[in-house]
Amino acid sequence: MPKQFKTLPLATALISLGAAATIAPTAFAQNSVTQLEEVVITGLRGKPRSAVDSAVPIDTFNTEQIEAISHTDTVDILQTLVPSFNVNRQPISDGASFIRPIQLRGLDSHHALVLVNGKRRHRSSLVQIGGSGTQGPDVATIPASAIQSIEVLRDGASSQYGSDAIAGVLNFNLKTNNEGVDFTVDTGQFYEGDGASYTVQGNIGLPLGENGFVSISGEVFESEFTERAEQYCEAWFCLDTNNPRFEETSELRQGFVTGTPTSGASARVQGLQSAFPGGIADASVEGENAMPWGVPNREHQMFFVNAGYDLANGMELYAFGNYGAVQSDGSFFYRYPGNGTIEDLRQADGSIYSPLEKFPGGFTPRFEGEVEDISAAAGLRGSITERTTFDISARFGSNEIDYRLFNTINPSLGAASPTDFRPGTLTNEEVQLQLDLVTEFDVGLAGPLVFAYGASYLDETYDVGQSSQAESYSAGPHAVSDPFNLCNDDGTPTAAGLGATNAPADEPLDCANPDDPVYQVVGVGSNGFPGYSPAFSEEYTRDSYAFYGDLSADLTDQFLVQGALRYEDYSDFGSEVVGKIAARYRINDTFALRGSFGTGFRAPTPGQQGTTNVSTRLPNGFPVATGLFPAGGTVAQALGAQELAPETSTSFTLGFTAEFSDLSLTFDAYSIDIDDRFRAVSTLDVSADPDGDSDAYERYLALVAAGVVGAESIGGVNYFQNAIDTETIGFDLVANYAMQWDGGQSTDFSLALNYNEQEVVADTLGVLNAEDKFDLENQLPNLRWNATAFHTIGDFSVMARARYFGESEDSDNTSPLSVQTYDPTIFFDLEGSWQINQMLRASIGGRNIFDEYPDEVDRVASDNDYCCGRIYASTSVVDWQGGYYYLRLRADF
Repeated sequence: MPKQFKTLPLATALISLGAAATIAPTAFAQNSVTQLEEVVITGLRGKPRSAVDSAVPIDTFNTEQIEAISHTDTVDILQTLVPSFNVNRQPISDGASFIRPIQLRGLDSHHALVLVNGKRRHRSSLVQIGGSGTQGPDVATIPASAIQSIEVLRDGASSQYGSDAIAGVLNFNLKTNNEGVDFTVDTGQFYEGDGASYTVQGNIGLPLGENGFVSISGEVFESEFTERAEQYCEAWFCLDTNNPRFEETSELRQGFVTGTPTSGASARVQGLQSAFPGGIADASVEGENAMPWGVPNREHQMFFVNAGYDLANGMELYAFGNYGAVQSDGSFFYRYPGNGTIEDLRQADGSIYSPLEKFPGGFTPRFEGEVEDISAAAGLRGSITERTTFDISARFGSNEIDYRLFNTINPSLGAASPTDFRPGTLTNEEVQLQLDLVTEFDVGLAGPLVFAYGASYLDETYDVGQSSQAESYSAGPHAVSDPFNLCNDDGTPTAAGLGATNAPADEPLDCANPDDPVYQVVGVGSNGFPGYSPAFSEEYTRDSYAFYGDLSADLTDQFLVQGALRYEDYSDFGSEVVGKIAARYRINDTFALRGSFGTGFRAPTPGQQGTTNVSTRLPNGFPVATGLFPAGGTVAQALGAQELAPETSTSFTLGFTAEFSDLSLTFDAYSIDIDDRFRAVSTLDVSADPDGDSDAYERYLALVAAGVVGAESIGGVNYFQNAIDTETIGFDLVANYAMQWDGGQSTDFSLALNYNEQEVVADTLGVLNAEDKFDLENQLPNLRWNATAFHTIGDFSVMARARYFGESEDSDNTSPLSVQTYDPTIFFDLEGSWQINQMLRASIGGRNIFDEYPDEVDRVASDNDYCCGRIYASTSVVDWQGGYYYLRLRADF
């Protein structure tokens, strides 16, 4: 991947913004980055409480706990700390290779609200095609060096925070230091000798006058790709002559791989066969295999500014913002001779062109994305009266992906096709104005009645930016049969056909032969990811406003009660009222019960309403071009799609907290029911063959009627729908124990465990096939836990951690379903640190020190799902890269 660092056009602007409008939050100490260890602001819109005293389950992680994780990526840090939080590497999944969608309690990223300093974080521009169609914030754009603490509310909170908070809330509190500098350098690689990476992180705190601070954080990261693959070998085409599947392929295709001309083939084809073996090594721009499954290349530069100023009159100014630039890449499926893309095409002069003339050994399209992430927020807060405080704020957020696709072709352009394309951009922008107030009333209870209330206005824009390169989406001559009118309908040549005299002597134009290259139709647009054409480039906008109220009070010294209501109105989906009640009862100084019940509401995003894509997928185990079209658009409507609607949810939790002298314990069971859950329908087959599947042919006719260019080359379609009702149940167990030893030694133990089950209780539209339903219910491990021990001996410390992923199952689209069961996997991490002096600390460690891998794919049970060179289940949340070792040096001034 080209190594280039973007300039930082907003860095100066953000620093200036921080200096112009800043605040020192009252809950933070300006000269400390660890004071907020035991106080949380998430989950209760009134005043802060400790995590244990909250009526709902909240995990809090301070700076030391975050820095103790060997990962530098915030997404990976959360997966290590929170067992109900999952994410996976997706090496071949379009934009999801660049922006990894997260999951909380088995639900999608758009079901988890992300906050920064208590303010909503803007969504990424990526809408994941297929499956959940999720669109959520890119948590990876928040550098760990900027984070003071993380709060994870594991409970529905739509009534308090609005749409997206069905599964819970992640709140990232930024550092508030007005002095000090820290600097960290981290480097490592996998045991396999690949994936080398380095991270440089830093933070500096500066005073802003006598009463303010500016905290500036940055991170520069670069990592190389990994390869955990075997050579491409399938029954339809095999590059490995030693694989038994090679013998299943045709004699003609075997001749390409061995370089042995096939007897009876034309001289032109025999020449292509002879040249083919020499081009295999260049089919992919990365790796040793034609399909390099693994972690993509990635580099990024992230910067955050957090600032505050106390006006000394009961008012405070605050501001924060970020600039991030990310570059990453990935591959698509390998294209081989005769796969519908590399096909012989008869040209106007009668000659025959093959894409093998550009790519002698076939090709694997390579995908790059440049992500630019920008945000800025500012506000004023303070006291109106002795009993009422306010917080008025405004924020702007933008996330844009600019795509590049190379090592590929637009098949329909034939010999004129370029091999490098700019398919276009996706941009998500948000502007929000918010007013929050809190009033306390003395009504004779054990504590004041706290009334939190407020209003919000949100404007959202999603822009599908047309490609600047028409060749990325235009239909060339070979998008239709016989593009140069060489043949008559009766199978005889036209005058143009008779004049096409450059046909090879042993491959003359044969209009009576339906297999003659003159009739070959191939795909339209840059193969792998067609560019955004004028027909599918559009700006989708909406606005919404909301009002909320939240009452909480300690009715007695033992009994806390909380209730909330929220009204939201969307310009595209109407209005909804959601509510929540929660309570906590302390039985004694050791033990307390807590629980909650709430409803939720999530409107599909503008991006989910407008996304369109044609890419290669495996609906039936065989790679085919599959089109995703907007549910409200002409194409999907012609296919039978219904207009999108909001999701609604009902959730409850019930649990307890226990505090002993050195042990704290929390347990929370939960249930989340989602009605009209948003999801892509299972891929529907499309065929231009009138004598084949009648339903598939009807869909083809619908595509043609809707004006889809290149409909003949599309083998499947899908679209998003409010398709299913689901029930998610489970429980979380969190325990912490501190042990003191002689000689000043200490050991801290922690255990975090999550059990989660998901069930499809209704599929009213019949949109999920048996495979998709089974995988939604079983593909994630039901049980996950992390156990950590941290031992300190003077200037030395040792951290040991065990990470457990329970059993999971994956099905294949056969009848009956073929199911592979993946055994539990446990990884062990170990790190040793030495505090050299007051300023320097050195660490050495390893993740997955025993180099464990999950089960390999069973090609009998999972043949359709995991073809094409995969050794491990690439969609799994269980890491399949093996052991990793690293060195880290930290300096504090």
